[in-house]
Amino acid sequence: MKDRYWIRSGFFTLMQNMSNVFFGFGSFYLLVRILDKTSFGTWALFMTTVTVMETIRNGLVQNALIKYLSFTPREDHPKIISASFANSGLLTLLCIGLNLGFSAYLGRSWHAPQLVGMFYLYSIVYLLSGVLTQFQFIEQANLAFRGIFFSTFIRQGLFFFFILFCWLFHWQLPLVYLVYVQIITVTLAALLSYGFVRKELGFSSRPELAWMKKLFAYGKYAFGTSVSSMIFGSIDQMMLGSFLSAAAAGGYNVAMRITNFVEIPTGSVAAIVFPQSAKRIETEGRDAVRYLYEKSVGTILAILLPGLLFLFLFSDFTVHVIAGEKYADTVPILKVTILYCLLIPYGRQFGTMLDSMGKPSLTFRVVLVCALINVGLNYLLIHRYGVIGAAYATLGANIIGFLIGQVILRRELGVNLGHTFLYAARFYPEMAGRLMQALRRPKP
Repeated sequence: MKDRYWIRSGFFTLMQNMSNVFFGFGSFYLLVRILDKTSFGTWALFMTTVTVMETIRNGLVQNALIKYLSFTPREDHPKIISASFANSGLLTLLCIGLNLGFSAYLGRSWHAPQLVGMFYLYSIVYLLSGVLTQFQFIEQANLAFRGIFFSTFIRQGLFFFFILFCWLFHWQLPLVYLVYVQIITVTLAALLSYGFVRKELGFSSRPELAWMKKLFAYGKYAFGTSVSSMIFGSIDQMMLGSFLSAAAAGGYNVAMRITNFVEIPTGSVAAIVFPQSAKRIETEGRDAVRYLYEKSVGTILAILLPGLLFLFLFSDFTVHVIAGEKYADTVPILKVTILYCLLIPYGRQFGTMLDSMGKPSLTFRVVLVCALINVGLNYLLIHRYGVIGAAYATLGANIIGFLIGQVILRRELGVNLGHTFLYAARFYPEMAGRLMQALRRPKP
């Protein structure tokens, strides 16, 4: 039964992340050819900003909802779901307020006045995506991932095919049209997701303040972690847009997009491991969680290393094929970003394990410190070295975060860093052995 859970969940989660990267990468591949460098940089800055806001909102509700639905009696689920929807709704209104309040400032700062109208229009997406993500979190809490895959596929896939249509027919693409398309795709995705989750979707007569407070008390640290994490992950592009230009931010974004495939195995394993680790910490103790961390990180590393090595050795070729000659200056940036991609699995699983252990406050403090370090390093190094300085700053902040995380995991769980390399080395012979065993199995 356990094996079937991991295989089924792993399949749908892996497919979801693969489709995310495929459609995201495909949209990027076409947009860098449809748009000039300044327009692409403006779009990259816009998407970075709205993604920050959505991730911040989801950070408050996701882990708290999944954790409490995972081990509370089913009769309490309608109360938990109602309280979570209420918290999500309040935070969505806050996101919209911030979106409207800062749009004019960001448009001036990035020398892109068209951003103001785009930010206003995106408020509709905030409302719709808030409902969609609640449906997806409920499904994840019930250890089901099929609906998450299909709804995400619809949202990302239709957006990609619209851009493909524009490219094939040489249609000049105003950036605001992309926001209109996102409104349509997120609406369809939410309707599809409802079909998968409606059997688990129960509500109380009204949200209970006690449950709202309980979810917020747990989620506030994940919320803070999301804020800090998004600052950590996007401040380099935002500071490049302010200090240099939208075109500089766009060139940097090209390197980020190329290394986005790291999120396929990392995100897939994190999504599966969190509900499992939340259960195991209650039933099997910390030894089981330590094993989950070491095994999951080792597996991700084994999957990532061949691709990262190829990207590092053939950076020039990769950038030329993916983005074209006008982004040739991205090659040195790509090589630096590949180095810190090796540390991402450690950081992602660090947060997953501590959250499942009921220590989101510790995750928050670590990510906040790393985010502040990243801001400081970016400020210094962008002024000194230009665009490549942002890559150096993020690499330095990732190294510091990795060291802090390993010290904490050693203290809390007794994690042995060497075991992650051991599991990574074992991954290939284990997979080869299972494949040979499957091939030798007699056909029925």
